[in-house]
Parts: sequence; C-alpha cells; structure tokens
Amino acid sequence: MAAPKAPLLDSAGKKAKDVTLEESVFAAEMKDHVVHETVRAELNAKRSGTRGAKSRGFVAGGRSKPWRQKGTGRARAGTSRAPHWTGGGVAFPPSPRDFEVKVNRKARRSALRAVLSQHAANGTFGVLDGTGFSEPSTSTAVGLLAQWGNELPLVVVTGDEQNVSKSFRNIDRVVVLKPGELEVSALVWARSVLVTQDALDLVKEKATS
Repeated sequence: MAAPKAPLLDSAGKKAKDVTLEESVFAAEMKDHVVHETVRAELNAKRSGTRGAKSRGFVAGGRSKPWRQKGTGRARAGTSRAPHWTGGGVAFPPSPRDFEVKVNRKARRSALRAVLSQHAANGTFGVLDGTGFSEPSTSTAVGLLAQWGNELPLVVVTGDEQNVSKSFRNIDRVVVLKPGELEVSALVWARSVLVTQDALDLVKEKATS
C-alpha cells in the first residue's frame, strides 16, 4: 500500500508538490466507536454543568407551620416552602454536576489518527506553505481556498504564524486552531483540513505522544 500523500499549497492555492505523510498517523484504521467516545468526551468537557435550583430545604423562610393543624377548615400545611406553594422550593431540582467522561489517552490518540487518516484518504487534507504570507491578507486566503476547492476548512497554524492566522480567521465558517487546541470533534466537523508545514510536525507529535 502506497504511503498517503497531501498537496503542498502555496499562497495562491496552487499545488507545488505532493508531501508524503507518515503512515502511522495518516494511514491508521478507522475505529468509529473510539471516535464517537472521544467526541462525546470533548463535548461533555465543554459543558459548564452549573444549572441548579433550590429544593424546599434551601429556600429561605417556612420554619414554622403557617397555621395550626386542626380547626381552620384549610388543608394541613407544615411549611410555606413546599413545592406546591408559590415561592416554595423545587421538587427534584437540578443541581450542579460534572459531565466529564473519561477516555484513555491511548484512545484519544487513536481517534485523532483515525480522523486525520480519513481526511487524507478522502483528499481533504492539505499542507500549506506559510512562508507565502508575508503580511495578513484575507483576500489571499479566500483565493487560496477557492483554488484548492475544498469547503469548510479547519486551518491549523503555529503560534508564530500570525500572518497566516489573521488571514484566515475572518473568513466565514473557517476555524483557525493551534496544534495544542486541535480536537477530534473539530476534525469531525471540518470538511477539509489545512495544516501549515511548521504545524504538521506538532500535529503528528500530538497524535503519537
């Protein structure tokens, strides 16, 4: 089986050559269940889990009976903070919770390699020569994407490639991330992935270590 390859694009979106990708990262087996569990864990980690309400035990007031037990003609009541009273507590209220789902690091790396391999196999993975951006230029980035012909890209750049980052980040429905911020859920969402040459080694490191 031939090693996977990706086009090396210049700032105009033209292919300079094909870059040979590392088989251990970009030719991995697709494991749907591992990808699903990893995406689920990443999305759960973003949930704040701060929703909550007070039960009858936490609502202020209601320490004594509103009226005596017998002789008033009204239904007996022990507190004015019961759930069926106005201003009372909530029955079975939601409470702050942690939605974290544990996924082993080995499984996370496997899921990352699987999704990267999927993009490489589908021809939606490209490598960008970031040196072509001597200054930020959104119009240059738009032209590059139009020439490449892939939609909804995820662009991965290093922290030092500010010109590339600023060129792509203002384009609608284009996500710009650093290698350390790269998640499986972002790769699943993206219909194409564009990684700069400098960021490519960091992406491979993240998928293997």
